[in-house]
Amino acid sequence: MKDSSLLTKEYRTIEYVSGPLIFVSGVLGASYGEIVKITLKDGEVRTGQVLDISEEHAVVQVFEGTRGIDLVGTTARFIGEPARITVSKDMLGRIFTGVGTPRDGGPEIIPEAVLDIAGEPINPSARDKPADFIQTGMSAIDGLNTLVRGQKLPIFSGSGLPASKLAAQIARQAKVRGEGEEFAVVFVAMGITHKEASFFMQDFERTGALDRVVFFMNLADDPTVERLAAPRCGLTVAEHLAFAHDLHVLVILTDMINYCEALREISTAREEVPGRRGYPGYMYTDLASIYERAGRLKGKKGSITQIPILTMPDDDITHPVPDLTGYITEGQIVLSRDIFRRGGDPPVDALPCLSRLMNLGIGPGKTREDHRGVADQLYASYAYGRDLRRLVAIVGEEALTDLDRKYLKFADAFERQFITQGDEDRAIETTFAIAWDLFSTLPVDELKRIKREHIAKYHPAAQEVTAQQEKSEGS
Repeated sequence: MKDSSLLTKEYRTIEYVSGPLIFVSGVLGASYGEIVKITLKDGEVRTGQVLDISEEHAVVQVFEGTRGIDLVGTTARFIGEPARITVSKDMLGRIFTGVGTPRDGGPEIIPEAVLDIAGEPINPSARDKPADFIQTGMSAIDGLNTLVRGQKLPIFSGSGLPASKLAAQIARQAKVRGEGEEFAVVFVAMGITHKEASFFMQDFERTGALDRVVFFMNLADDPTVERLAAPRCGLTVAEHLAFAHDLHVLVILTDMINYCEALREISTAREEVPGRRGYPGYMYTDLASIYERAGRLKGKKGSITQIPILTMPDDDITHPVPDLTGYITEGQIVLSRDIFRRGGDPPVDALPCLSRLMNLGIGPGKTREDHRGVADQLYASYAYGRDLRRLVAIVGEEALTDLDRKYLKFADAFERQFITQGDEDRAIETTFAIAWDLFSTLPVDELKRIKREHIAKYHPAAQEVTAQQEKSEGS
């Protein structure tokens, strides 16, 4: 515990300001992550957090920005506590700033607890295995890259692609099937424009989804430092809802590239040695401290599932942010500019997508017994059709066999019927029905990834034969 005399001491030794940082000299007993109250000459009080400590300086990041700070008349008081946020179940249906201050004009939250936004490390042995299906209503996710409760599954987008629309649709449609358990969404928007903010608010209010959403909004013209606190505040609320109120919580983080740009800006202001493309060398650790807060705990009913969304600069999936995100998370959903130009909505490129935990959340009692085979067959048939497109560009369609032409048509129909769905909320049964209709355009002998008994049970042609047999037996 810090000495009480240090808690009340005010420092007038701010030496200089760099971006969102102030450098205070002669500070005794300060600790990393500690909150600082900064009082300006005109009496305005701002909040900061200690980023670095040395013998010469304490480096403090100011949440509200450093504009107007006078080196002579400004004081800094170190209060001896980490950054905290007030949490309550009443936060559902409310809109907050990146640091948890009400932004919707509503009253202050009556606290059930006041928690450190850094969270508490989870003992690996206390983690429970993700094993339950979450239905997003999106065929490209539910059918091919199933989201499992407790998983972290990022969406990699490109500039100008409708990642915001996809995020809002998932937040609106996501549900836990077949159970009376409550489901909530924590939506954290970082560095978004006023236009995007208006889109999210109108979409949530129009569809009634806001009632189960806790919305943290950090706009592009808000302080950069607030962007670093936003995902941690959101995840702290998610942990409270999941483990104190037994809710299944879906956390959507958009856009993580804006978060990392803020991290780079702060690192530059601290004059740190840059890493890849100017990002700090500790970015992997910093991202892991966010992503690893997803999961389930043994003995707890609630869970936290994450969908981070990031925009890849120049559509480069090897860029440091998507590259490191891919290492930490359990798969990825990739949006395609080519499919977007052809009218795909959402423009999901199925081939580079992956859900590493999919097998834990599908099968009998969860989705359906033919799920794994259907997904494998869709991937194989679509990949072959895509290869034929490139071949046609060289030799022309006349050089293809009749079977090749069927695969070519399959690839087109797959993008048009399975991937593209607009605002439709599809149950998993609808997704399977579309898949089997697509398979009916291919010879049955080509369905080599699906078990024979599943073909006999679900293939439209086989079902017609069965129906005719039952009709003849009944007559």
